Amino acid sequence: MEKENYDELLAPIKSFLQCDTPDSWIELAKCPENLSVLLTDHLICELKAGQTAMWLIRKYAADKASSAALLEWFQPYEKFVYKKEGTLASLAEHHKLSKSIVPKSNCDFGQELIDKMVLLIKEELHHFYQVLEIMHSRGVDYENITASRYAKGMMQHVRTHEPAILIDKLICGAYIEARSCERFAKLAPHLDDELNKFYVSLLRSEARHYQDYLALAEQVAGHDISDRVKLFGEVEAELISSPDSDFKFHSGAPK
Repeated sequence: MEKENYDELLAPIKSFLQCDTPDSWIELAKCPENLSVLLTDHLICELKAGQTAMWLIRKYAADKASSAALLEWFQPYEKFVYKKEGTLASLAEHHKLSKSIVPKSNCDFGQELIDKMVLLIKEELHHFYQVLEIMHSRGVDYENITASRYAKGMMQHVRTHEPAILIDKLICGAYIEARSCERFAKLAPHLDDELNKFYVSLLRSEARHYQDYLALAEQVAGHDISDRVKLFGEVEAELISSPDSDFKFHSGAPK
């Protein structure tokens, strides 16, 4: 990606996020001894991003048969992460959705949500496979690791009634994708050539994912949601900038 396009792509991301990734996180992330946990957490984040999109489709938009097809699509990836079953080769054979996803008849935004989230899932699962390929080529074995505080910290502020739950979760999704994009861009120049190119290659899809989430939140709400966007922006910035004893892809400033 050319530098001019790179800056143009990142401009709305930077204005959306309320803080930059701390330099202290970059310093820790670029250390070779932290690469295995960075790649492992990135792998898990790709699966979780896909799972979030699947959950949204199943809960709000898809009919029963489509829900079953989505679960089947994810099964090999989930078995690999949670049960350590399967291999790079077996995952390579299972990457396509076997059936079309049909919206519920009474859902006004169903097709729009399905179209955006299915595309997101396809890209996240492809990225999952790409990260696993890199780990495999570098002799990094997959090991279970604990989740960071980031996503949980965001979800604590989601309201408890509909459609507010859906609106807030979509806004959270926008921030998570935007932060991923910002971190890929900031970290890429400090990594070796292969990882640099890989992270830069992810920027365009991550930037679109954040915009898709935000557009869906606005569509579902049908009114101005800038107050909720601002609230979650403040929460997200606090999680990113405040001291954090953990180190993960979305962790805060290292203690």
